[in-house]
Amino acid sequence: MIPLKDFAAIIQKTAHQFHPVVPFNPHNEKLALLDLSPANKNFSEKNYGTTDALSDFINSQREKSGAKFLIGGYRETRNMYRRSGLFDHNLSEEISLKEEPRNLHLGVDIWGDEDTPVATPLGGMVHSYAFNDNFGDYGATIILQHQVDMLNFYILYGHLALKDIANIRSGQFITRGETFAHFGGPAENGNWPPHLHMQIILDMGIFEGDYPGVCKASEADKFFANSPDPDSILNLMKFAGI
Repeated sequence: MIPLKDFAAIIQKTAHQFHPVVPFNPHNEKLALLDLSPANKNFSEKNYGTTDALSDFINSQREKSGAKFLIGGYRETRNMYRRSGLFDHNLSEEISLKEEPRNLHLGVDIWGDEDTPVATPLGGMVHSYAFNDNFGDYGATIILQHQVDMLNFYILYGHLALKDIANIRSGQFITRGETFAHFGGPAENGNWPPHLHMQIILDMGIFEGDYPGVCKASEADKFFANSPDPDSILNLMKFAGI
């Protein structure tokens, strides 16, 4: 696996070349942080128990902040994954006997309008794609493979629209700045309010069209070493709350 410090150094050197992933103009549009952790006393089971309740909460937060997008979630502990049995499964055999929730988020979420276009920050190739059609899952998913200064890595884009995977193929080249995906609606994105889950993956292993986006605390070192902060490429967090 690529050491995180090597990844960070190469990405930092080339960060100025990345195309925006979502359409956002910091001069006349607003971005706001969204806290979905237990630390947010205004976010409880009544707000995430159903997709409609979660949608109402997200929409109210966007309206209250006047933000085009809400953003956050990397390394965040989230109780809302209790809404789906999908997150009861263990990811590693060595922790199979530990009774603990899988609730640590490995990517960044950008919450916005359904059908928001998603562009690739740099040229790459379609590694794989899938319709992960379980309640609480990614729904339509695309994974792109990239190379920068001989550094090979992957970016997973989850909760997309089904139309995005209708005509795509593995090995297809996607050019820098090309719109290749859109925020999907609940029926196609795993039953979530419209948003993008973006996650960097250094080593895909045997996964295709899927990769864990949430892990247990006992798995954290392993999974965060393989999934660095997506904002190193997104470059959006600096605008949140301005």
